Amino acid sequence: MSDRETLVLFHGLTMSGRAWHATRPFLAGDFDVVTPTALGHAGGRSPQHRPIKIADVVDDAERTLDELQIDRAHLAGNSMGGWVALELARRGRAATVTALSPAGTWDPTSREHKRTRNALARAGTDSRRSRALLPLVLHVPQIRRFAMRGTSADGARLTPREIIAAADDLLGCTVLDDLLTTTESLPPLHIDPATTPITVAWSGADALLLPDVNGALAKQLIPAANHIILPGVGHVPMLDDPALVAATIRATIAQERRPVRTLTA
Repeated sequence: MSDRETLVLFHGLTMSGRAWHATRPFLAGDFDVVTPTALGHAGGRSPQHRPIKIADVVDDAERTLDELQIDRAHLAGNSMGGWVALELARRGRAATVTALSPAGTWDPTSREHKRTRNALARAGTDSRRSRALLPLVLHVPQIRRFAMRGTSADGARLTPREIIAAADDLLGCTVLDDLLTTTESLPPLHIDPATTPITVAWSGADALLLPDVNGALAKQLIPAANHIILPGVGHVPMLDDPALVAATIRATIAQERRPVRTLTA
């Protein structure tokens, strides 16, 4: 690691560290960017017990920070990764947090949460069934759009290679069923924004975790955070507008750097 500040980016459920490949160039010029892959995901560590819970994913992420000798860093995460970043902030490991459509912002017993779980389960089933066909059909924009309808506002913008990589990451995730059946949710988080600025940025076109449902609950769970909407992006905003995502992360980090003004009579 250099003497630059460290920024750790956490991906969502079924993805891997390469979910950030388009966003990373917008940040790597100023930060040491780390993109770990989560426990039980393609390229990540294998679980030591099953089923795992989100708490295990957070423990594994903290272990990664320890191995890299990172005490506190700027953290950003999408979906499950946003949840992980918020829990690491609770443990005192975050200088700032940018949580992009963070998971855990739900009532596990609600109908809406059941809808989310079912959508993710269907995505896993669809990927297993269609993986062999993807190289043959993804040249068609409408098919790319349909394939990524749960995560991107317009999957036609993505290349076939990017969609195949996402499908392979999903198929390489061994803990999807574990995490779909967990009853965990994000407990209320009360952190002084003067110490650890937090931005909760909801995707305006999120079809998986809805801004008016999950986003509204996030405001209750993390009341001191800066809650914003990112227009024109889906649940995984890095797929639709990596520059906007990078700018949002930079804006959060800039809050920590803002000088303290002393009021004088």
